[in-house]
Amino acid sequence: MRKAAFLLLAGVVFGADEPAKIKLPTRRDDLARGEKLFGAYCALCHGTKGGGGRGPILATPKLKRAPDDAALVKVVEDGIQGTEMPGAWHMTPREIRQVSAFVRGLGRVPDKPVPGDIARGSQLYQAKGGCAACHTVQGKGGLMGPDLTSAGLRRSAAFLREAILNPEAELPDRFLQVRVVPHQGSPITGIRLGEDSFTIQVRDFSDNLHSFWKRDLKDIHKDHGRSPMPAYKDKFSDAELTDLVAYLASLREEK
Repeated sequence: MRKAAFLLLAGVVFGADEPAKIKLPTRRDDLARGEKLFGAYCALCHGTKGGGGRGPILATPKLKRAPDDAALVKVVEDGIQGTEMPGAWHMTPREIRQVSAFVRGLGRVPDKPVPGDIARGSQLYQAKGGCAACHTVQGKGGLMGPDLTSAGLRRSAAFLREAILNPEAELPDRFLQVRVVPHQGSPITGIRLGEDSFTIQVRDFSDNLHSFWKRDLKDIHKDHGRSPMPAYKDKFSDAELTDLVAYLASLREEK
């Protein structure tokens, strides 16, 4: 009797930290409801079929932040802190599982091939476009722009194309170009890295880091909706743009 009680107590104590196993619904009506919810709340950022856009691509067999169904449900329910992904506070637990089931099913849809010459696109990225001066791929390149190592996992080909043609069309919520004017010294224009009530940190367009006490600044001008990246619509031919997008879409290494 004591042995049975000990085993029961041990199961409670040592099993408390084990993640709960979640079984996602598989019925057709549940998946249909999940698709409708996804279209209403998720498709704006992730695309109607999970092909990505402002948010990462979900139509992939492996989701970095959701390797299993329990993790996927938690991401949908709580969101991802420090990113633009909100929690689904407006959904019931059943609806969260329905959306999760639909998202998991997107990973079983084969990727559509992106037209273009990847090798040629890589050459354009390095040479004609000058992209490597501001962007990093696999640890090589500049730091001014977003890391593109996993661009193909996070962004659709259509989104990448639009970002090249019109980079100010849709900027990340946390991205902000600023111009700070010290009481002494020259103004600095760059990208805000961090800011609190007393300080601001900026990376200028020469890739130099600056940190200022706000009391030492005459002005902080915030250029909302502006990007230092130029529009490339007149710099690439249609064929070159297709090749460049094919190269960026091929970058799928997880960081």
